[in-house]
Amino acid sequence: MADIAIGLHGGCGTLDRSLQSEAEWTEARQHIADALRAGWAILANGGSSLDAVEATVVVLENSIHFNAGYGAALHAEGGHELDASIMDGRDLRAGAMAAMTRTRNPIRAARALLESGRAVMLTGPAGDDFAAAAGLDMVAPDYFTTERRVKALASLKARAAQGTFAKASEAEKHGTVGAVARDRNGHLAAATSTGGFNNKPIGRVGDSPIIGAGTYAADGVCAFSGTGQGEIFIRCVAGHELASRIRYGGQKLGEAAHDLVHNTLGSFGIGAGLVAIGPEGDPVTPYNTLGMYRGWITTRGEMVVATHGELHALGAVG
Repeated sequence: MADIAIGLHGGCGTLDRSLQSEAEWTEARQHIADALRAGWAILANGGSSLDAVEATVVVLENSIHFNAGYGAALHAEGGHELDASIMDGRDLRAGAMAAMTRTRNPIRAARALLESGRAVMLTGPAGDDFAAAAGLDMVAPDYFTTERRVKALASLKARAAQGTFAKASEAEKHGTVGAVARDRNGHLAAATSTGGFNNKPIGRVGDSPIIGAGTYAADGVCAFSGTGQGEIFIRCVAGHELASRIRYGGQKLGEAAHDLVHNTLGSFGIGAGLVAIGPEGDPVTPYNTLGMYRGWITTRGEMVVATHGELHALGAVG
């Protein structure tokens, strides 16, 4: 029997500490902890890593603090197009959805597609229609809109008009959520969900629903979920690149993940981060930005959550 463990990220676009109240930072950390507990409860009861990462991401999609589901980024015309994917390390089965507008939890739609075996990816209205037919919760598109994202869109439009877009913070531009887990049978799984980046072109698809770029899982190697400028993650095939460094290059998970974030992805001048887990040991969460929403529960059952540099140890999970 393998040691169970789970980790998540809530995006490397963490706000500067001064831009939220301490109560808001505390609530964000609480939602990270809630998401970890949702996944851990499944693992601790002998459930699958696939179920665990789905449950974890659902909690993050339902939180106002993250760019996925409720509170997702707005595209250039003020609407939402949501992306998500999930992958099972046992057999490389995967499901992905792009440009969804009506499905409350895109990660549930990606999981339903995986289970159907009919396709790996659906896009746009076809994805929402599939989710509705599968009996998933559907919402009006404005359900996802929050005041914070409306202000972020206005800020980026102003920057674009002034020619200062490049100076925008990671928090203004984008964010993603993701989870990885290992269950008692040693199986790995990964899941990722996002609203993309603020002021993105309509129809833009980033790395989050691209298997091998934003999400990847292979038993005995690693499970991966990334966060950052999706175009670069796609061009580097970041998830598969991490797995290849381990599988063929002989690197250890921590070494490979650090090098991927700080050297390979960082060489493009982008903010980047990831959460990954291997066939043994605890998750790793390297990032190269001001901060990254993140958390994990170790093989010893100890929970840690963080938003910036300092770690908040929450003790053993009951």
